[in-house]
Amino acid sequence: MIDDKQKRIISPENELEDDVLDTSLRPKKLDEYVGQEKVKENLRISMEAAKRRGESLEHALLYGAPGLGKTTLSHIIANEMGVNIKITSGPAIEKTGDLAAILTNLQEGDILFIDEIHRLNKTIEEILYPAMEDYALDIIIGKGPSARTLRIDLPHITIIGATTRMSLLSAPLRDRFGLVYHLNFYENNDIETIVKRSARILNIGIDDLAAKKISERSRRTPRVANRLLKRVRDYCEVKGDGAIAEAICHDAFTMLEVDELGLDWIDRKILEIIIDKFKGGPVGLSTIAAATGEDMSTVEEVYEPYLMQLGFLDRSSRGRIVTDIAYKHLGKKKL
Repeated sequence: MIDDKQKRIISPENELEDDVLDTSLRPKKLDEYVGQEKVKENLRISMEAAKRRGESLEHALLYGAPGLGKTTLSHIIANEMGVNIKITSGPAIEKTGDLAAILTNLQEGDILFIDEIHRLNKTIEEILYPAMEDYALDIIIGKGPSARTLRIDLPHITIIGATTRMSLLSAPLRDRFGLVYHLNFYENNDIETIVKRSARILNIGIDDLAAKKISERSRRTPRVANRLLKRVRDYCEVKGDGAIAEAICHDAFTMLEVDELGLDWIDRKILEIIIDKFKGGPVGLSTIAAATGEDMSTVEEVYEPYLMQLGFLDRSSRGRIVTDIAYKHLGKKKL
C-alpha cells in the first residue's frame, strides 16, 4: 500500500486548513476574479439583465474539477447582486425538514449555494423541483389515507449548484438550471497572477521567477497554488529571510517532493509501479489498484486524471499504458 507519509499538498480537494486561507484570499468582485473569461462575461450579462428587470438571477449550475473556484464564484454572484448567500452541501441535507428550514429562512433574491449537489438524495431532490420551478415548497402532513399536502410559498430565490461529477446529476435536476457553466483548468499565466495577488494580500515578498515556479507546480488549480504559496512561505521564513526568491523556492519544492510539473511522490510511485512491475503496460485498473494497495475508484478519480492530462498515462481497451514522455520525465529507459 502507498504509505500516506504526508498530506498531498497538490491535492485539489478542500482541506480544513484551506478554509481560513480561502476566505482571506477570495475575490469579492467579478473584476478581481482571475481567469474563466467566458464564464465571467456570460455571468456579467445575466446578472446585469436580472438587476435591470428587478428580478432574481436564474438558477445556476457550476461544474468542474475541485479547487477551480466554484464556491468563490457563488460568493461573487451574491456580492454583485447585493443579496445574502446561504452555503450548504448535498450530504448535509439529510431530511426534508432540513431543506424546508433553509428555504423558508431565505429572503427575496437570496442565494442558496449547494456544494456537491450530485450527492443530494432523491427525496430531497424531488422537493427541490417545485422550489426551483414554482418557488413553492410541498410538504406532506400525516401518513396513509389521511395524508395531505401543504404548499408553502417561497420568495424568489436563486439556487446555485456546484458539482465535480456532472454525469451523476439526474437529468430532471440538471434541466431546471437556466445557467450552466463549466470551469476549466487555468492557464499558467493566470495562476501566476493569482499567486502574486495572494502574496500581496498575505504581505509576502515574492519575485517573478518564484511566482512562475509555484504556478508551474500548481496543476493549473488556484487552490493548489495558494496552498503551495503558504508552504513555501513557511519554508522561507525558517530557512531564509521570509521573502520568496527563486533559489530558496526551488529548495522548498525539493523538500516537499513536488517536481516542476506538479507531480508528487505518489504520482511518481504509480508510474514507476506500472513501468517496473508491468513493463509500462497495458495493465488493468484493478491490477494497478492491487499493486498500490488503493481501491480502484481512488486510482481512477484521484491519481489518474492529472497524469492523463499531462499525457503521461493512456487508457486503451487493454488497460493503462505509460507513455514515452513519462519515461523521459522519470529518467527511465523503455525496455
